[in-house]
Amino acid sequence: MTRHSIHSDGAPEAVGPYSQGVWAGDLLYLSGQAPLDPATGKLVEGGVGPQTQRVFDNLEAALAGTGLTMDDVVKCNVFLIDMGDFAAMNEVYGQRFAPPFPARSTVAVAGLPLGARVEIELIAKRPRVEAGLDTLGG
Repeated sequence: MTRHSIHSDGAPEAVGPYSQGVWAGDLLYLSGQAPLDPATGKLVEGGVGPQTQRVFDNLEAALAGTGLTMDDVVKCNVFLIDMGDFAAMNEVYGQRFAPPFPARSTVAVAGLPLGARVEIELIAKRPRVEAGLDTLGG
C-alpha cells in the first residue's frame, strides 16, 4: 500500500518522522496535534482551554487542506495530562462539533511533548462523491 500523506501550512510542521495526516481509502487519519502556534512553533500558554482551542485550529487547518471539515470527523482521541482538565477541554470540544457528535475516547497520560496539557488526534471520512470522481485528494 502506498501512503498518501497530507500537509497544511496552516498547521504546525511535524516535529518528528511522521505525517500531519494520511489517507487510507476514504478515511483520513490526522496525527495528534499539540497546541503549537504554527507561525511561531511555540506552545500556546494559558491552560487547557486556550490549548484546546489551538489544537482544534490546527486540526481544522489540516482538514481544510483536504476539503474536509469538522462535520466529516467520525472519531477523536483526546489525551490529557490531568483529568482535572476534562471539563475545560470538554467545553471547547463541544463548541467545535455539532450533533451528532463523533465518537470519542479521552485518556490521561503521564506527559505530552513540549509540556502540552492536551493533544488530540482524529479520523475523518471523505463524503461520497458523484460518479466516483475524487476531488478531495488522496
